[in-house]
Amino acid sequence: MVCDRCRAVVRRVLDAQGIAVKHVDLGEVELEREPDPEQLEAVRASLEAEGFELVDSREAATIARIKAAIVKLVHHSEESGGRVKLGAHLSDALNKEYSGLSALFSQVEGITIEQYFLLQRLERVKELIKYGELTMSEIADRTGFSSVAHLSTQFKKLTGMTPSAFKAMGLGRTPLDKVG
Repeated sequence: MVCDRCRAVVRRVLDAQGIAVKHVDLGEVELEREPDPEQLEAVRASLEAEGFELVDSREAATIARIKAAIVKLVHHSEESGGRVKLGAHLSDALNKEYSGLSALFSQVEGITIEQYFLLQRLERVKELIKYGELTMSEIADRTGFSSVAHLSTQFKKLTGMTPSAFKAMGLGRTPLDKVG
């Protein structure tokens, strides 16, 4: 879950099954009680129909929490995504050693946490370019790049075009749950 609408859909699915929810946050749900197997399968089917996946293995849950923490940091936080120590941030957020998180993420996702973080930051750059309210210098600063040149180099390396070309073409963004 990467946005408020996602949380609303998940809450609606759980409510429809009569499952009491303590809270719904990015990438995780805390329930009042454990659902029975029939409820769980109904929730799984309903979530899949809405384009979501029910994560119930420990490893998959950890990956989902890593992704949610990064999305929250990059897209929903006042902190500059690049101005934090990613390893320390994730270790604090998940109460686990970063080396273990990093190894698990790379093994399961096929990219490093740092690459995923960069991809999310570039999606944020695209969003800010589309808004058209900030200069490239302000966008670079807000998304944690050391300069416009650094942002442009990374942007071109991963998208094949410069930020200016992206803006001129009026291209869309990648949905956050499809990044990586």
